[in-house]
Amino acid sequence: MTKILLILHVLAAIVAVGPVTVAASMFPPSARRVPATDGAVAVGTVRLLHRICRVYATIGLSVPVLGLATALAMGVLGSGWLITSIALTAAAAGLLIAFVLPRQEEVLEQLDAEKPVDRSVTVQLAMVTGIFNLLWATVTILMIVRPGSTTGA
Repeated sequence: MTKILLILHVLAAIVAVGPVTVAASMFPPSARRVPATDGAVAVGTVRLLHRICRVYATIGLSVPVLGLATALAMGVLGSGWLITSIALTAAAAGLLIAFVLPRQEEVLEQLDAEKPVDRSVTVQLAMVTGIFNLLWATVTILMIVRPGSTTGA
C-alpha cells in the first residue's frame, strides 16, 4: 500500500504543482505584454493562465493529503525533513492563496476595465511567484535527498 500511496503522491505533485508553477510564472510577463499585442487574445491568455493556477491549485490539495498518508504508512511522520517539508508546503500554499491568486485577479480586473496594468504590481507578483516556486523546489529536493534515504543516493 505504501508504494501505491507514494506513486499517487508523486503523480499528484507532478500533475498539479507543475502547471501552477509554470502558469504562475508566465502570468506577470504575459500581463505586461497585453497593451503591446492584440488585446483580446492577450487578455484571453492571461485569463487562461489564471484559470490554470486556480484549477490546479485545487487539485494540488491532494498532494499534501497523499503525502501525509504516505508518511504515515512509512512511519516517518516525526522526521525532521518531513516536518520541514510540511512547513514549506504550508508556506507555499499560503503565498498562493494570500498573494498570487488575489494579485492575478487584481490584474485581470484592470485588464477588464481596459486600464493599463501597473508594472509594479506585476513585478511584485513575479517576486512572490518566484518565492512560491523556490519553496516547491526546496520541498522537492527534501523529498529526493532526504536524510536516511534507503536509495543510497
